[in-house]
This record gives sequence, structure tokens and C-alpha cells, in this order.
Amino acid sequence: MDLFSRIFPAALVAAGLAGSANAETLTAVPGQPLQSLLDRAGDGDVIELASGEYNGSIHIDRALVLTGRAGAVLDGGGAGNVVTVTAPDVTIRGVTVRGSGRDLQAMNSGIFLQKTAERTKIEDNRLIGNLFGVYVHGARGSRVVRNEIEGLRGGRLSEAGNGVSLWNAPDVTIANNNFRYGRDGIFSISSSKDRFLDNRFEQVRFAVHYMYTNDSEISGNVSIGNHVGYAIMYSNRLVIRGNSSDHDRDYGMLFNYANYAQIEDNRVIGGPLGSTIQKADDGPDDERGMLPQAKRESTLRSGPEKCVFIYNTNHNKFRNNWFERCAIGVHFTAGSEGNEITGNAFVSNANQVKYVGTRHLDWSIGGRGNYWSDNPAFDLNGDGIADTAYRPNDLIDRVLWTAPAAKVLINSPAVQVIRWAQAQFPALLPGGVVDSHPLVSPPQSVAPKGTR
Repeated sequence: MDLFSRIFPAALVAAGLAGSANAETLTAVPGQPLQSLLDRAGDGDVIELASGEYNGSIHIDRALVLTGRAGAVLDGGGAGNVVTVTAPDVTIRGVTVRGSGRDLQAMNSGIFLQKTAERTKIEDNRLIGNLFGVYVHGARGSRVVRNEIEGLRGGRLSEAGNGVSLWNAPDVTIANNNFRYGRDGIFSISSSKDRFLDNRFEQVRFAVHYMYTNDSEISGNVSIGNHVGYAIMYSNRLVIRGNSSDHDRDYGMLFNYANYAQIEDNRVIGGPLGSTIQKADDGPDDERGMLPQAKRESTLRSGPEKCVFIYNTNHNKFRNNWFERCAIGVHFTAGSEGNEITGNAFVSNANQVKYVGTRHLDWSIGGRGNYWSDNPAFDLNGDGIADTAYRPNDLIDRVLWTAPAAKVLINSPAVQVIRWAQAQFPALLPGGVVDSHPLVSPPQSVAPKGTR
């Protein structure tokens, strides 16, 4: 090894030590122009905010740490972004950020990360009453962790922003945050390789909303009393595991043009609301206008209209999920092909499956299907598999879906004869879902706590 090869690494280490040794901690106090202090700081410096209120609309263009003592507040005064970050490797921690502008086109945010703000860390903050809580606009590798994020309240959802918005920002982690109010909890578009983990969502439209986001993970999240739990659209190769949807209004999980995903160990629960779920605000309920308050409370109490909606969604693996007490367990439609649906539990749904197509679809793989709470079949050999196939729908169901007025005839002798004939002669069935190897009891790994 020559002299240069030995000296050059040592010089780099020495330079790094010198840079670290020169880092300063600068303390800001209320009334002091915060931007001037930020402009004086160097890379690696710590800006500590004493308790009190500071004018927002600040710009961070160097790799520093902005941290706050208890009671430190950044207020944007209702204009623009409260904090704009353009430098990489910035950390913002322990601050209350509030009062962004309301311009949707300008994407006014509590904290706005431009593309150059790679690897920014936003940790342990409170972001309250901003249009967008955090907007990650291309800042790859960033982390949004352990924050309380509350959006706008009392207005129309079409005029509100999201808790966290993500655009073209790969390798981002959003974890352990609490989201309330605003439009969507997390909205991701045109991104990849992101991870949304262990977040909690209440009183928003969609808890997680994916558009054109590939090769990413959604795990361990909790959605409570929202319009939709998890809306996955135009996205491929996702892992969606261990999430829960409790009493979301319209859908627990919605898949539209989502392909090659692993959807495992998730739970969707409907039915009457427990005391832990708060009534939604009195503001407008969706982008089309206000629902009457009585109807709002009724829909919240009834739980999801559909546990799962699958539309033009192909080559996915739905395994070991629990779908309970929805109006429809799974609505399967529009050419969805190549999906594996096995090991799931469909429990006490008013209609377990709605499928209007004419193809025969077998929802069992390798001799193992799903558990259906309304399946009366026997298991004489004790292998855990029912001795007869389970068919959730028949010809009468198809008639009722296409002509709801026919419900008045549902108890007539003629209808009962048709249903008896189809049960005795399955060849009369016009196609649809069949589980050729249904389970006689739900897998214990799938059951929610309290049912095992």
C-alpha cells in the first residue's frame, strides 16, 4: 500500500471528526427571528426552540436538527408552508407545527419536503390544523415517525388535504403515527419501495390510499370508523399484512387494478359500534355534500357495506384474513383473474360473497379452502375439511342483484323449490364461486383476539 492510500482515509476520518467537533447547539427564544438563526447555522448544528410560539414560514437549506422543548410551537399564520425543507439529512423533532395556508394547488403543508430533502427525519411532532400535515414531494429515504397529525375539521373533504402525501418518493417509511381528520390519512402516488407501518387512523376518508405505488408494504395499521380502510388502486407487488379495519363505513379493503399482491392476516370487522368509536363530526360527509345526521350515525353503527371489494384485480394471494359482520363479505367483479383465496374466515356477513359473473371460480388451493360461518356441512373423517363443497350464491341471488324488486317473492314456494333443486343438482347452477374444500372451523392464526 502506497503512502497516499494510507494517508487519504485517515484525512477523511480527521475531517469528519473536526466537522462533528465544530457542530453547535443554538437556542432560539420567542420573539427572535428564527430564520436568521437558521441561516447562521451550519451542517450538523442543532437549533433548539425554547418553549413558546414562533413565526413559521421558515426554510431549512442545510443539514441540521430542529428540535423543540415542551411547548415549542411553529405557527404559519395561515399562509404557505410552515416549514419548507430543501437540504438532505435534516431532522425535525419535538415541535408543534400548525397554521399552514389553504391553497391546494400550492400544496400548503405543515412540513413540505422538496425533492432535494432526501433522508429527512420527522419525529415526535404534533402537526395540527394544516392543509397537508407532511408533504413528501420526491424526498427519497425520508422517515415520518411517531407524530400526531390532525388535519382540517368542519369543512368539505374536497377542500382538505391529507395527513401525509407522498409523490415519487421511494424508500420512505411512515410508521407509528396517529392520524385524525382531513381527507386521507396517507396518500401515495407514483412511488415505490415505501413502508407504511403501525399507524392509526380515525375520522378520515381513506386511511391509506395507494395510486401507482409499487413494491411497497402496508403492515400493522389500524383504521377505525373511516369511510374506507385501505384503498389500493393501480399498484403492483404489494405486501398488505396484519392490518385491521374496525367499523369503516363503506369498505374495509378496496382493490382496483391491483396486481401480484400478498394480502395476509388482515382483519375487517363490522357490526354495532363499540363505545371506543367516537361519532364523526357534523361536517359534510363526502365530496358530494352532507348526509343527514341520522343517516350518518346509522351507517357508522352498521359497519362496512363491503368487507372487501375486488375490481379488475389479478394474480393476488388473499390468505388468512378475517372478514366479519359486513353487508357483503367480498364483492368480486369485473374480470379479476388468477387470484388465490384460501385460509380466510368469512363470519356472519349478511351476504358472504357477491359475484355476478358466469365463470366457475374455485376458492380453494391444494385441498384447502376457507371458513364460512353459514356452511352447515359435516366433517365425518375429522380432517378439518367439510365433506361437501360450499356455494355462497345461487340463481336467486343473481336475480335479486339485477332486479332488487324481486325481494317481495323471496319467501314464495316457487323460489324455495328453485333453491332446493339447485342444491340437489349443482349442474343447474349458472356459474359462480365455489369452495370445493371449505374449512369446518376458522384457522386459529386468523381469529381476532377473544375468539380463539
